[in-house]
Order: sequence, then C-alpha cells, then structure tokens
Amino acid sequence: MRYRATVAYDGTGYHGFQRQAPEYEPTIQGELERALTKIGQPEVTVLGSGRTDAGVHAIGQVIAFDVGWRHAADALQRALNATLPGDIAVLDLTEAAPDFHPRYHAVSREYVYTIYNAPMRHPLWRLYALHVAEPLDASAMDVAAAMLAGEHDFAAFGQPTAGEVTIRRMMRAECRVEPPLVRVELEANGFLYRMVRSLVGTLLAVGRGAMKPEQLGDVLDSRDRSRAAAVVPPHGLCLTRVSY
Repeated sequence: MRYRATVAYDGTGYHGFQRQAPEYEPTIQGELERALTKIGQPEVTVLGSGRTDAGVHAIGQVIAFDVGWRHAADALQRALNATLPGDIAVLDLTEAAPDFHPRYHAVSREYVYTIYNAPMRHPLWRLYALHVAEPLDASAMDVAAAMLAGEHDFAAFGQPTAGEVTIRRMMRAECRVEPPLVRVELEANGFLYRMVRSLVGTLLAVGRGAMKPEQLGDVLDSRDRSRAAAVVPPHGLCLTRVSY
C-alpha cells in the first residue's frame, strides 16, 4: 500500500532532505527511512515533494512510501512519531493512490522566509529567522516582490535542479509585516536551486534602500546571476505547503 504523509521538521541539524550516498551527514529522508526500518518496514524508499537544503525547515513537506502495513493508517502515524527524533514529526498520514508521487504530481509549492527586523537579536528566533538590525522598507519590498508574479525566466536567481529550463510560474509573491517580523511568501509551480534565498537577498537590498523596487525587474530580465544579491542563510526558510 502506498501512503502519503505531511511532515514537519526543524532542519537545523540536517544536511537537507535528500539522503546522501554515502550518508556522512544526517538527512530528513534518511531519518524517515530509518524510522520505517525500526517499525518493521526495511528497505523502504521515501519520496519527497522537494529537496530542501541543509538548514531549511518545513511544516508542509509531503512524502510517499510503500509498505506492507497491516494496521490502520493512524497506527502507522503513531508508530513513526514514536520512533522519529524530536525535530521531525508526521502531521498527517493517509492511504494514497498507487501512482501518487509527491514531487511530480504537485502543482505548486509555497515557501516562507522569515526576517527578524529589530535592533537587537532575539535568541528564540535565532534558528528560524534572519536577524536584520537596520529598519527595512517592507512596503518597497512588497512592490518589488509583485514584479515576480507570472511566468518568467528566473535564471538570474538560481540554477535548474534538472535539465536546462529556468522558466517558472510564480503564483504569489509578497512581503507581510508582523512586527518585528517581515515574511517573504513565495508560491510557484517550481523553484530553481537556491532561487528563494537569492530572491530574498535581492528583496533585502530593496528593503535596505540599496536598490529601487523597479530594479528587481531589471535583474529578472537580465537573466544574469551576477546581478542578483547574495543568497541569504538557510535557517530563515521554511517549506510551508505543497498543493496538488
């Protein structure tokens, strides 16, 4: 039987979602497969909706796997959560169609990057938000983010994860302010490698006044990676939702 599950994790101590070969560093996929082995389901490959990078978090990662489980789905969920480390949890788990694939059947993914915008750093946000001490013009950032909506060639902001196509369709791009937090929310049919972190870095340049909002459009049109700002650290990034 194929099962589908939504997984949340604190990515701080992990070398990304995808299992390494050989596995020198712990990964989310590796821990999930190890937990399945411990509950009597060895040699199971866990499929993921996205390969989050080292240090990136998730509350909406979708996975799928095939097991010969003889009990109810909620019992499988409880067994996994009892076995997984404390920084990984299965939020829901149901039976799925035999051909369901969490990556290839997804129509969009949503990421949120959190910025802690205050003069002094806060220890409770240090693992989940980027601290920026100087005041940010979040309204200008939101204007710039709106230029990302629609289908564009995002070559200036990342590299393709497979093939050479760098065109993606951005369904939603905005900056929300919940003082002292500034959240950059991006939803697209797909993302290039490090695309979100590069976009946030460039939006931060706008927020700091180093770039005008309309200049982000110029960077986008240039397809020149060197014109985008440096990528921001991974710890502020979270995969929040995958839609099907």
